Amino acid sequence: MEARNLWRLLVLSIGVALVLLVTWLHFPSLPNKDALDCNLYSGWCTSKNRFYSSAKPNLIKKPSFSTYHNQRHESEIPQHPLDPLTIQEFNKVRTIFSTHPLFKSSSSYTLNSVVLEEPDKTLVLKWKKGDPPLPRKASVVAVVKGVSHVLTVDLGTDQVTGHETGSVSGYPTMTMEDMVGVLEVPLKSTEFNRSITKRGVNLADLACLPISSGWYGTPMEENRRLIKVQCYSKEGTVNFYMKPIEGVTALVDMDRKEVVDISDNGQNIPVANGINTDYRYSIQKLNGELRLLNPISLEQPKGPSFTIDGHLVKWANWEFHLRPDPRAGTIISQAKVRDPDTSKLRNVMYKGFTSELFVPYMDPTEGWYFKTYMDAGEYGFGLQAMPLDPLNDCPRNAYYMDGVFASSDGTPYLQPNMICIFERYAGDIAWRHAECPITDLKVTEVRPKVTLVVRMAAAVANYDYIVDWEFQTDGLIRAKVGLSGILMVKGTTYENMDQVPNQEYLYGTLLSENIIGVIHDHFITYYLDMDVDGSDNSFVKVNIKKQETSPGESPRKSYLKAVKKVAKTEKDAQIRLQLSDPAEFHVVNPFKKTRVGNPVGYKLVPGATAASLLDPEDPPQKRAAFTNNQIWVTPYNKSEQWAGGLFVYQSKGDDTLQVWSNRDRPIENKDIVLWYTVGFHHIPCQEDYPIMPTVSSSFDLKPVNFFERNPILRVPPNFEDDLPVCKARDSA
Repeated sequence: MEARNLWRLLVLSIGVALVLLVTWLHFPSLPNKDALDCNLYSGWCTSKNRFYSSAKPNLIKKPSFSTYHNQRHESEIPQHPLDPLTIQEFNKVRTIFSTHPLFKSSSSYTLNSVVLEEPDKTLVLKWKKGDPPLPRKASVVAVVKGVSHVLTVDLGTDQVTGHETGSVSGYPTMTMEDMVGVLEVPLKSTEFNRSITKRGVNLADLACLPISSGWYGTPMEENRRLIKVQCYSKEGTVNFYMKPIEGVTALVDMDRKEVVDISDNGQNIPVANGINTDYRYSIQKLNGELRLLNPISLEQPKGPSFTIDGHLVKWANWEFHLRPDPRAGTIISQAKVRDPDTSKLRNVMYKGFTSELFVPYMDPTEGWYFKTYMDAGEYGFGLQAMPLDPLNDCPRNAYYMDGVFASSDGTPYLQPNMICIFERYAGDIAWRHAECPITDLKVTEVRPKVTLVVRMAAAVANYDYIVDWEFQTDGLIRAKVGLSGILMVKGTTYENMDQVPNQEYLYGTLLSENIIGVIHDHFITYYLDMDVDGSDNSFVKVNIKKQETSPGESPRKSYLKAVKKVAKTEKDAQIRLQLSDPAEFHVVNPFKKTRVGNPVGYKLVPGATAASLLDPEDPPQKRAAFTNNQIWVTPYNKSEQWAGGLFVYQSKGDDTLQVWSNRDRPIENKDIVLWYTVGFHHIPCQEDYPIMPTVSSSFDLKPVNFFERNPILRVPPNFEDDLPVCKARDSA
C-alpha cells in the first residue's frame, strides 16, 4: 500500500513539474531590468494627467499595436548622427555619473533631462550613410544640491564638461517624480484635509493636480521651487475635472516637500454632481450608441508606400529623420524632397519641432491667476505623450515608434507607441482641370492627393494636443495642432444664467449646473530651421499693396502690387499678422535660382491664428514674450532652441525669443531660423462639455519657385485595375 501511495505521489509531482515548466515557457518575459516600460510599470511613469494613488502599479502586458512595430530597444545601435540616445547610452551616463565628483558629493540629485547632444550642424550636413559614426554625446540638465547644471557627457571618452548658464532665472523642466511627489504633501496637512472634508468630499475620492505657479516677483518665490496643488472629486465619474473643489489651493515647496500656504475660499461653492460626465465608451453605450456612420478604413493590400530604417523615413519624394524628444515631443530633421527633373534630394528644413506652448487662463482671482502654463518647458511636452490608440488615433497600416527617456535617476524607460506614421487619403485632389464645353476639347485630368502624416498626442492634464507633421508630394509641409480633451472648469453657486446678476462677470461660460468653463488661450510656437537648398538663406516679406492707376492708364482704378523687402536684421522680421496688412513670407536662397532667374524658396503660409492680448508687462506675458509676434527670424544659434528659454519653470522672462531677437543681429544671407506661433482664443461653450470635439489650426511651408514646374505633373491618375477590390458592400 505504501509503495502504491509513493508511486501516486511521484506521478503527481512529475505532473505538477510539467505544468510549471510549460507555464514558465509560455509566460511573457519581463523587459530588461535596466529599462522600464511605461505600460508595464505605470507607477514609474506617472504624469500630471494621472492623479495620485498609493496603490501599487498593475502589471499589464504591453499590447502589440502594429504590424510594422518591432523595435528591440535593448540592442539598438545608433545608425544616424541624430538618432536618440539608446538604452545602453542612458545606462553609460549613469555609470559615468556614479564616479563623478559632482554626483558623489551629494546623496540627492535629479537628472531633469538626458537627451542626445546633437553634433555640430556642419558635421551632420557632411555626414553620409556609410561614413564613420560621429562622436556620441549626451546633454544633461542636472540639479545637485539645489543648483542647476548643464553638462555634456562624451560617451566615447567618458569625459564630463560643464557649461555656464549665466545669470538667467528659472528652473529646469520638472521630472515625473517631482510631479508625483508633491501631490501627497498637502494630504499630510490637517488644515488641508479639513478644508476638503468640510465640503463633503471623502479623502479617498480625491484626484489632485500639480499646477505650475508661474512667477510674480514676490519674496516668497525667491530661491525656492514652488508649485500649487488643487484637487477634485472623482466620486461617481472618471471625469473628475468636472468636479472641482473650488477655492482650496495648497502652495508646496517642491524640494522640501512641505506646505508653504493654504488658501481656503469659496466654502459656499458646492462640488458639482458630475452626472453624465463620464465619457468612456463602456459607460456611454449603456445609454444607447449613437452610430452615425458605417465603418470606414483605408486598405493597402500591398502595404504602405513608406519605409522606415531606424529613424530615417522615406516616402514618395520625401526623406527625413524622426525622433521622439521628452521636451519637444516630435523632432523632424533633415527634411529633403526629390526634384523630379534631376532626381536629386534637395534640402528644405534642417530641423523643426514644437518649441514651447503657452496657455494662460483669463481669470485674475486668487485660485486662478497663476494658471498660465508653459507645457513644454515646465512639464515636458514629450513626457506627457500617451500611447496612441490603434484604429482610432491612427489608421490601419500605421507604423508606431516608441520614445526612450530617462527618469530622474537616469534609468531609461519606454513611452510606447508615442508616434505613428501613416498615409492619409481622404478623397482630396492633388490637381485637376477639365475643359469647358465651349472649347470643344474633351479633357478631364485629375490626380488624387495622398499624404504622409507623422502624429503624436500629448495629454497635458485635462487637455489633449494632437500634433501632426504632414508631407505632400507637391513639396508642401503642413504642421497642424488639434485641441481636444477636457475643459478646466471653475466651481460656482449658479445653476442657471437667470441667477447671475447683470453686473457680475463669470470669466467664462456656465456650462452646466455649478460649472464655469474659463476663457483661455493656447499658443504653440514652432522652431523651423529652414535650409532651402543650403544653409545660407534670407527672409523676404512680400507686401501686397494697393496700387492706383494713373489717369488714362486703364479703365481700372486700382490693382494689387507685390513689393518685396529683404529683412536685414532680426527686428525687420518681427511680424504681427494683420488682415489689413497682407503679405507673403518667403525664405529664399539668393545664391540658387531657377532656369528663369527666380531665387528658390519656401513660403510660410499662416492658417487661422490668434495674438496675445495680455499687457506686455503682465508677468505671464513677460515669460511668454515669444507670443508678442506670430513670426520671428533669428540667426542660427545652437543654444537658442526653446522660445521660453532653457529654464522655464519660474523664469522671469530674461531668456526668451524676444530677448534674443531684440539683439537685432544680421540675418540676410545667413543660416537662419524661422519661428511661427499658432494661436487660439477659446471661449468655452456647452458643446465643449463634458469632453471637447477636436478643433484644429495649421500652417504650411510651401515651395515658392523651388521647382521649375509643378513637381507632380507626371504623377499618374488612379485606374480601376490599380485599386483593391474590397468585399464590403458597394455604396449606392
